[in-house]
Amino acid sequence: MPSVMIIGASRGIGLGFAEAYAAADGWEVHATTRTIDAPGALGQVAGNVTLHALDVTDADQINQLALAFADRDLDLLIHNAGVYGTGMSRDEVLTINAEAPFNVINALLPAVKRSGEKKLAILTSHMGSRNGGPTPSNVYGASKAALNDRYREVEPQWRERGIKSVIFHPGWVQTDMGGAGASVPVADSVRGMRRILSSLRSDEYGKFLDWQGNEVPW
Repeated sequence: MPSVMIIGASRGIGLGFAEAYAAADGWEVHATTRTIDAPGALGQVAGNVTLHALDVTDADQINQLALAFADRDLDLLIHNAGVYGTGMSRDEVLTINAEAPFNVINALLPAVKRSGEKKLAILTSHMGSRNGGPTPSNVYGASKAALNDRYREVEPQWRERGIKSVIFHPGWVQTDMGGAGASVPVADSVRGMRRILSSLRSDEYGKFLDWQGNEVPW
């Protein structure tokens, strides 16, 4: 039975991933939320779903999650958690969006490495693309540019350990963050990324792709 861990699954794209994998045949789904006592829609997802408490900035909770998988495998790890940063300081946004993903991933990487699939995906944004220019001035874009930079630095090391990874721009998705004017339904974005992950090719490892499989400039 393949297993997936979705970091940041309480709503939006993360919830969409949890619902999609739970509905798929044979998947064991692990999903994290900061509000384990009031998981909302995530608590209503039917299937083989286990919820885990995780604030991605809490080192103790990261360690507890890693301990829970000390002798278990994770075929696929999807890091979705992030914030737009309205009303937050620049340092807070950078911590959550650019530093925390690697703290969480590093803690769970042994479980991914033990698995049969050894796949990993991080959700970023095209707003973090410099596309030959300077770092985006918007704090959200700057945090995603920093996330992308760090990914490009560590991905070759992960690949040496057999980890197959990709970083995604999910599209302008109809979520609380994306807003009412967004063009891409959650289900479409998730379906596209799942399709790519299910047949991830070696020439796609380490790439910045959108939900339709198009390469995004760094």
